[in-house]
Amino acid sequence: MTVATPRCVLSIAGSDSGGGAGIQADLKAFAACGAHGMSAITAITAQNTAGVTAVHPIPPEIIIAQVRAVAGDIGVDAVKIGMLGDRTTIEAVAQALDELPSGTPVVLDPVMVAESGAQLLDPEAGDTLIELLLPRATVITPNLPEARALLGDAGEREIETLARELQALGPAAVVITGGHREEAVDVFFDGERLEELTGPRHPSNAAHGSGCTHSSVLAARMAYGDGPLEAAREAKRLASLAVAQGIHEIGAGAGPVDILGIASKAHKTATSGASRGESAGRVLT
Repeated sequence: MTVATPRCVLSIAGSDSGGGAGIQADLKAFAACGAHGMSAITAITAQNTAGVTAVHPIPPEIIIAQVRAVAGDIGVDAVKIGMLGDRTTIEAVAQALDELPSGTPVVLDPVMVAESGAQLLDPEAGDTLIELLLPRATVITPNLPEARALLGDAGEREIETLARELQALGPAAVVITGGHREEAVDVFFDGERLEELTGPRHPSNAAHGSGCTHSSVLAARMAYGDGPLEAAREAKRLASLAVAQGIHEIGAGAGPVDILGIASKAHKTATSGASRGESAGRVLT
């Protein structure tokens, strides 16, 4: 029997100590797609479901060293980029990307603000992000507020226009996610095709990490050979499922999404444990 080797996907992003977003969410999403997850941490955050209380940037030389370590030994089939924080970090990531094999798929989620409202990207770093990383990206996945912020739009232009203008800045394709729209519809544009990706909206206070999950699934699917549109459709489906299964009971704020079905597994484990306890009790008496 031949065993397939998992694709290896690298997340370049911040660490969420609460486990709901960032690197932690990315690794869960990679696993859900059957990919081996690797990480190059850009910042350590003190974070929970209620908010971000501290951020410690990682030195740029350590970010580059992390990428070199995994690329030199394991190899990188695709990259997902999340929280970057500041201009120095963006410059380090751009250098690290240039050291990867040409054609490696790169998915950029331009994280600017956390679910709790905390600022995660220095406002002065926006131009550097546009200049250095958008041309290096295969797909970018901003939500609607992020798309408007990147283009300096005050809310006047239609989402389809935003997608076209972002794609003109360098990425091969753009997916503007629909979580902040009245209807949960993503818009995809690759320079030729303009597609709406529809899906159900799940009213929930357990959507922490939904954007990270979406972009990570997209990267993992591209590592397995999907084109950007096909990968975006699967990312839409799995991110929506993760929100639908979100764990409301964790934390006092926005609970984490659940792409791995952890809540269901916890219920089964607890039920199984209780049954074993009852059985053991009967034997002892």
